[in-house]
Amino acid sequence: MPIEIVCKIKFAEEDGKPKEKEAGDEQSLLGAARGAVAPRDLAAFASTSTLHGLGRACGPGPHGLRRALWTLALLTSLAAFLYQAASLARGYLSRPHLLAMDPAAPAPVAGFPAVTLCNINRFRHSALSDADIFHLANLTGLPPKDRDGHRAAGLRYPEPDMVDILNRTGHQLADMLKSCNFSGRHCSASNFSVVYTRYGKCYTFNADLQRPLPSRAGGMGSGLELMLDIQQEEYLPIWKETNETSFEAGIRVQIHSQEEPPYIHQLGFGVSPGFQTFVSCQEQRLTYLPQPWGNCRAESELWEPKLQGYSAYSVSACRLRCEKEAVLQRCHCRMVHMPGNETICPPNIYIECADHTLDSLGGGSEGPCFCPTPCNLTRYGKEISMVRIPNRGSARYLARKYNRNETYIRENFLVLDIFFEALTSEAMEQRAAYGLSALLGDLGGQMGLFIGASILTLLEILDYVYEVSWDRLKRVWRHPKTPLRASSGGISTLGLQELKEQSPCPSRGCAEGGGASSLLPNHHHPHGPPGGLFEDFAC
Repeated sequence: MPIEIVCKIKFAEEDGKPKEKEAGDEQSLLGAARGAVAPRDLAAFASTSTLHGLGRACGPGPHGLRRALWTLALLTSLAAFLYQAASLARGYLSRPHLLAMDPAAPAPVAGFPAVTLCNINRFRHSALSDADIFHLANLTGLPPKDRDGHRAAGLRYPEPDMVDILNRTGHQLADMLKSCNFSGRHCSASNFSVVYTRYGKCYTFNADLQRPLPSRAGGMGSGLELMLDIQQEEYLPIWKETNETSFEAGIRVQIHSQEEPPYIHQLGFGVSPGFQTFVSCQEQRLTYLPQPWGNCRAESELWEPKLQGYSAYSVSACRLRCEKEAVLQRCHCRMVHMPGNETICPPNIYIECADHTLDSLGGGSEGPCFCPTPCNLTRYGKEISMVRIPNRGSARYLARKYNRNETYIRENFLVLDIFFEALTSEAMEQRAAYGLSALLGDLGGQMGLFIGASILTLLEILDYVYEVSWDRLKRVWRHPKTPLRASSGGISTLGLQELKEQSPCPSRGCAEGGGASSLLPNHHHPHGPPGGLFEDFAC
């Protein structure tokens, strides 16, 4: 009669099924370590999250109208927050800035600015030789003539030296300067240095960058006061109009810092004879913002090489460099007022080459010559006023003093008075109107208003997303393990024949005392050895 043995086998439960741990279930009978804890589900996370409304919308509990309303409120608040955050981000990325002005900032150094002046007439008519008139025909418009006064026909002159022509035929300051005073002290032509511009030979007062003259006080009488004779009798007659023909009479003046070269044909102002011109100056220190708020050139930018011939960067120096490169590219020479050691262009190609090339240079950020404004700039604001000179009494006195008639005094003499309004500077500074700290503060306020969140709330959400993602990746990478034996409800039925087949000693030839296993389990150890396979085994 076959014997059937019914055994109840209780296997260890899977780690993936959630259950409460019993006090005695710390370790399985196999001695294996407990597996990783599964991540929390969304309902459990929502019930513990600090995000307002998430627990009521996604937490545990029945689904109904109340939960639907909470979900709608949460999504509406989240959409409003995202809209406000996008508006704040657009405002921050537009890089707004404002201009802060301090009209009475104390001047760090009360140094007097450099003053450059040029006679509008470039060449003195009496100083031009026949060779000069021949070579300067394109500039002056005067027809070249031979020594007998006839029109030139095959005249041959040596190659011209433009520096020599300008230096020799330009107006000499010693002849133009009639009186000079600076801060109550006498000055002379020796206090001026020669500089070449588009107007030819010019002169700069207080040009030494290492030893600038100080200004001891503000107001008239504390600056530079000049009386000049513009020498209209030396002005060139107009035979025909050229690009260099001048119809004006007077001088051009530019007030600038010692680090900046004169760019007088664009930045200068005119002073007329027959007037005393008062120029009240005020130092202005300007500070601009670099990228991404503005387009100024910071001093720390190493991509901009030092400009040849200049000690510091300035817009005027950059423009002169651009003009020089354009003239070099087209004419393979440079003009006299441009820095460098290249060959100076002869006067006969000044108009057809140099002037046409300079006119082609554009301005702004789209032109071929873009010169950004330095982030730290010193300029001088000007207020100009004038009165007529001389009066009837002084006209006779000046005529006797300089051996001229009164008409000559009225048509040629002028007085220029340049002074500081006060020994203070006007500071103007660009500042960022909306910085990163303001953006973070506004975002935090919007987060607290609409969704009641903070930085730590965002970290909670990121931590939960990381936990869920990492668990799913581990499930994908984990290889499935083959189970030892399939079970059905924890009950296993073994037949007698199966037990005989699984027995290590199926025959009766095994010695009883030789450690042979019997048909039934060893009841002296009802639960098996400590390292056994089952937690519970009963027959």
